[in-house]
Parts: sequence; C-alpha cells; structure tokens
Amino acid sequence: MLPEIGLESFWIILLVLALVVIFKAIAIVPQQHAWVIERLGKYDRTLTPGAKFVLPFIERIAYKHVLKEIPLDVPSQVCITRDNTQLQVDGVLFFQVTDPMRASYGSSNYINAITQLAQTTLRSVIGRLELDRTFEEREFINSSIVSSLDEAAANWGVKVLRYEIKDLTPPNEILRAMQAQITAEREKRALIAASEGRRQEQINIATGEREAAIARSEGEKQAKINEAEGEAAAVVAIADATASAITKVSQAIQQPGGLEAVNLQVAENYVAAFGKLAQEGNTLILPSNMADMGGLIASAMSIVKHQKYS
Repeated sequence: MLPEIGLESFWIILLVLALVVIFKAIAIVPQQHAWVIERLGKYDRTLTPGAKFVLPFIERIAYKHVLKEIPLDVPSQVCITRDNTQLQVDGVLFFQVTDPMRASYGSSNYINAITQLAQTTLRSVIGRLELDRTFEEREFINSSIVSSLDEAAANWGVKVLRYEIKDLTPPNEILRAMQAQITAEREKRALIAASEGRRQEQINIATGEREAAIARSEGEKQAKINEAEGEAAAVVAIADATASAITKVSQAIQQPGGLEAVNLQVAENYVAAFGKLAQEGNTLILPSNMADMGGLIASAMSIVKHQKYS
C-alpha cells in the first residue's frame, strides 16, 4: 500500500511542477508596455504586448517599462537670474520611453537622471536671463530645456516631449517692488488717457466751432444770393410788367378814340397832382401861364403823339 501511495504523490507533485513551469513560461504583456528578457543574466529580447513564451529558470523578466507619456514633477529649486535675483522655480516634465533596452541598461535610474538634468538645465537657462525676461520668455525657457534634455536622454532610451514651468516666485521684496512698478505704470497710463481725452475734447470743440462758423457763413452767403436773386427777379418782373403796360397803352392809343382817352387821363392826373400838392404843403408852385392849361395839356399830348409815330 505504501509504495502505491508514494507513486501517486509523485505524479501529483510532477503535475504541480508542470503547471508551475507552464505558468512561468507564459508571459502576458499589457498594451503600451514592454518587458525586457534576460537569458542567463544577459539581454536577450524585448517582449511586445500580447502572450509570449519565456523559458523558465533560464530566462527572466528583468525590466518592465510603460510606453505611455509620463508626467514627472521637477522639484522646486532656487535659480539666480542674470541680474542676481533669486527665483523659486518648479515645473513638470513629460517624457516617454522609446527604447526599452536602453532605458534598462543606459542608466541605473533614468527618471532620476532626467530630473537632475532638468534642474541643472533650468538653472543654466534662468542664469542667462534678467528677471523681467524670465516672466516673458517662458516659451523660450521650456524649449531650451526640452532641446537640452532630449539630446542627453536619447542615450537612455527616453524621448523628452515638453517641459512646462508651473510657477516662478521671486522674493517678497521683489514682489512688492514689482507691484509698485505695476501700480505706477497703471497710473501713468491713466494720466495719459485722461490727457488724451482732454486733447481730443478740445480738438472736437474747435472742429465743431469751425464747422459751425463755416455753416453760418455758407448760410449767410446763400441768404444773400437768394435775396439778390429775389431782387433781380423782382426788377425783371417789374420791368416786364412796365413793358407790358406800355405796350398795352400804345396799342390802346392806336385804337379809335384812344388818343382822346389819353388826353383826358393826362388832364385828370395834372389836376389831381396840383390838388394833392396844395393839401400837403404850405407852398404851392403854379405855372406862369395858369390860363393856358389846355396848352400845357396839348404839349403833353404832342409828346405822346411823337412817341406814337416815332
């Protein structure tokens, strides 16, 4: 009985060992990961995502790398600018493993190496800039750090994608001076804006007065032109009316009995004129030959006849 039980246990142990070997021989690599395989302590190959076969006890998974983009906080540090001002600077670095073999053997700790290199490069770049430019040249600082890191990180199988400064903090006294400068600059802009406003107001007033004066003069000019045209039109109308009246009188004289009507009208006007002169003044001027009234009328009529036949 004992030998049979021992044989059964042997087969069970053998089955368990086989299962363990099969389990260790199959490696399932997740997506966006890469596993480095060493055979007998030497680099052999890199496993890509999926189910892979590994020889148990001969090969082992030495390194596991994530191929995704990784954000890395760069610790805050004090940097000195070109004009000897201290700045507290911290940032974040984004990198990606592109060569798992170099990432495994190129550096003992590529993350620590990238962090240290980022800090030293940042100090070097900040040291070439003055304080005011450090706030204006963030893009230049970021690109300079990325270009310097990317060249060195290529030997570590790492691609540095970008670097972003999170915060630039100068000392408190510098902050107060900067605040005072900003306040003074804003007051200056306010004064300039107010003076420009007053200047524009004066320009607008002068322009308005000039345009009003021009408009008044144009109005006066047009009024005079209109008045002159009206007077000219009145003179022309009077002349036309007078000419029309004379023409009609001339035509009436030429009619039968017209001359006698004119004689009568002249006589009536003559008598009316002397009567009016006697009523309005104290002095009356009479003709020397008062009895020869008919002769005077006859003389007037001779003039009329002369105008008629001339």
